[in-house]
Amino acid sequence: MSQITNPILPGFNPDPSILRVGKDYYIATSTFEWYPGVQIHHSTDLANWKLLTRPLNRASQLDMRGDPDSCGVWAPCLTHDGEKFWLVYTDVKRKDGSFKDAHNYIVSAPDIEGPWSDPIYANSSGFDPSLFHDDDGRKWFVNMLWDHRARPLLFAGIALQEFDAKVGKLVGPIKNIYKGTDLKLVEGPHLYKRNGWYYLLTAEGGTGYDHAITFARSRNIDGPYQTHPQKHILTAKDHPLNPLQRAGHGDLVETPDGQTYLVHLTGRPTTQKRRCVLGRETAIQQAYWGDDDWLHVKNGPVPSLQVEVPGARDDTDYWAEQNYDFTADHPLPIDFQWLRTPETERIFSLTAQPGALRLFGRESIGSWFEQALVARRQTHFSFDAETMLDFAPTDERTMAGLTAYYGRYNFFYLAATADADGRRELLIMSSEASFPDGKLRFPADPVVIPNTGSVRLALTIRGAALQFYYALDDAERTPIGPVLDASILSDECGGHAEHGSFTGAFVGMAAHDLNGMATPADFSRFIYRPFADPTDRHEV
Repeated sequence: MSQITNPILPGFNPDPSILRVGKDYYIATSTFEWYPGVQIHHSTDLANWKLLTRPLNRASQLDMRGDPDSCGVWAPCLTHDGEKFWLVYTDVKRKDGSFKDAHNYIVSAPDIEGPWSDPIYANSSGFDPSLFHDDDGRKWFVNMLWDHRARPLLFAGIALQEFDAKVGKLVGPIKNIYKGTDLKLVEGPHLYKRNGWYYLLTAEGGTGYDHAITFARSRNIDGPYQTHPQKHILTAKDHPLNPLQRAGHGDLVETPDGQTYLVHLTGRPTTQKRRCVLGRETAIQQAYWGDDDWLHVKNGPVPSLQVEVPGARDDTDYWAEQNYDFTADHPLPIDFQWLRTPETERIFSLTAQPGALRLFGRESIGSWFEQALVARRQTHFSFDAETMLDFAPTDERTMAGLTAYYGRYNFFYLAATADADGRRELLIMSSEASFPDGKLRFPADPVVIPNTGSVRLALTIRGAALQFYYALDDAERTPIGPVLDASILSDECGGHAEHGSFTGAFVGMAAHDLNGMATPADFSRFIYRPFADPTDRHEV
């Protein structure tokens, strides 16, 4: 056993569902509007995790064009029935207001890396679905129920219905088996069975600073369920100074030697405004079963920053500089994702320009339909990013460059573009949700650069301070624009209150053509360089 520091999946990796098959552990996490859908990480020791696959990778499984920010794939559940893997997920088409258009699907695969099946549609009565395989061979589909009529009845309880895998649909009656506690907003259900008890783990309190994990049990799968004597087995809601905040939405796993662990989402707020730039991350806690057959979190209910797990963590890769090149012989590096569309050929190519990632300019940055933006998660509070761009803009409606991006309402974009006379220039654009009009801001005057030749674009983030740079060819890089507030790239500034924005900060490459001509932009490399700040107490 070794002590590690939470989180185990830093950066935007929320709503973890954990599974062990033999000696292998897998965690599936939400991806929201980022494509392909669902991240699955792999480990053999609970300490060291590697991104393995994203299973929802074709149009027949997932098409999120038009899904608003923080919609798309919510709260996947990954299970194994002894023969094959099962994954259930929600594709949310609308989340604001009284109605939720949340469609639940089921896919399966003989191997964790696929091939994954086309989806079976389950229902649309709520979100956060899970699939429970009972020891009698029956399968049960569980999701929260949404009631559009009035608050606080929007979160109406946990629904249970049998799933018939042979016919591929839900069958039999639907029963509301648990309505939660006075903390309200009950969601994220998972079922387990142990010693003749059915256990129901749920999330409550919303996904902000009142978040919690609630536990209940029953002798019958359809209830009635009795709430844990402690009520919430994990929460930081009453401990605002704990380094792990927003703790909730979890899942249980047992090691081969019978130890129990709880994985859960968490956030690490920074600045006096308590902003979670890295979004909702995945942490792990030790748990144990009492003589009364109730589960307890070790040193809980407050989440622990340091936890003992079977393996010893190797942070070499976490702190290593990542140099990405783009060749036709290899797929897009797995660290990168794009937004919403399954039609990748319309937004990027690895073969159109040898040695480069070519982006085809599409709709504007922040579009919910089709934009060419390819980015990776920010997984450190301080880092550098750099790319080399070859791009010939024709006018002010064509642009390409480097972006630090959260969503439509909060991003920074250093773009090569042109003025009305066709002279190439560099322009910083920002969108900050703190401004009520939602319009672009231009923090600095444009900088004219030669009309031909490559340009190197870079940024540094040191906590809440973002600085852009540029260089022509191999010259020394020059700062451009003022120091900007990187902390707006956070859930708390995503255009909604703390319960309405769910992703995390990304950094990457973008191209946009508001003329509709798909003007290409070529990026020959991308560098992500973590910066270890010994004064930053938030860094793992």
